[in-house]
Amino acid sequence: QPGRPARASARARPRPRRAAPAHKLPIPGSRLCLYEDGTELTGDYFWSAPDNSELVLLTAGQTWQGFVSDISRFLSVFQEPHAGVIQAARQLLWDERAPLRQKLLADLLGTVSENIAAETRAEDPPWFEGLESRFRSKSGYLRYSCESRIRSYLREVTSGASLVGAEAREEYLRLVGSMQQKLQAAQYNSSYFDRGAKAGRRLCTPEGWFSCQGPFDVDDCTSRHSINPYSNRESRVLFSTWNLDHVIEKKRVVVPALAAAVHDAEGREVDWEYFYRLLFTLENLKLVHIACHKKTTHKLHCDPSRVYCTPAAPRRKRHARQRL
Repeated sequence: QPGRPARASARARPRPRRAAPAHKLPIPGSRLCLYEDGTELTGDYFWSAPDNSELVLLTAGQTWQGFVSDISRFLSVFQEPHAGVIQAARQLLWDERAPLRQKLLADLLGTVSENIAAETRAEDPPWFEGLESRFRSKSGYLRYSCESRIRSYLREVTSGASLVGAEAREEYLRLVGSMQQKLQAAQYNSSYFDRGAKAGRRLCTPEGWFSCQGPFDVDDCTSRHSINPYSNRESRVLFSTWNLDHVIEKKRVVVPALAAAVHDAEGREVDWEYFYRLLFTLENLKLVHIACHKKTTHKLHCDPSRVYCTPAAPRRKRHARQRL
């Protein structure tokens, strides 16, 4: 087939001590390579290839990198899947008996059958099954989902008023009110789940793919967990089990630290924006797959030097110039 390397199997054969008959290759100027790793078979090496090795016939200008080339070509086919490809994959799944291959084919079918690009209820009705009619777009629902999480954090912070005495409670609630106003202005940071938001304001790709950021005590997810809640209803539901986890723990550390700061202020101004960032922003939040969510004590603390606003330095009095 033009533009595509040809594959063949090198059957068991005697190995005479001579070079491969290059003149017998079907296309002048063509080359033979091992399918597995792309090693070119030249001269005596042709006869040292293992029995039943799969070979690739390359014409001038063609290259082969082994399995990587096949995988790349395979993925390019599914970049824009069509009915014929999906039907072929279904037939392969029907005929397949090896468990691992069955799982791979099933996962593949689940992916290519998704309607990821669709955004509205009219474009992908199954995605919206079980949701209230007020949700008309996928991004709108995912924004609502993120906002709901942030609102629940705010309720927990508000309930922290019980940790301070009656005298300091009014000041505590005043600070929480300032945080709430900032959240309202930022739409409760709902853009974190919105694939249509600007790059610095979302946690996903423009297509809606989210990647696990790993447990609180590591920089990345070694299992490479990922999900696209925009793809289908099942992924949307599963995404709700992912945690928006506080690295410095909200309930154990941040809220008690805020209460203590208000109680011990002694005329100092509490830096509520520092606590706001720890409670509601990506400065202290990580998106984590349920398997990577460690429920152990994090043993991390707030920075004491950032709890209170730095007081303005007193101005120095300027000495009057003496007149001569």
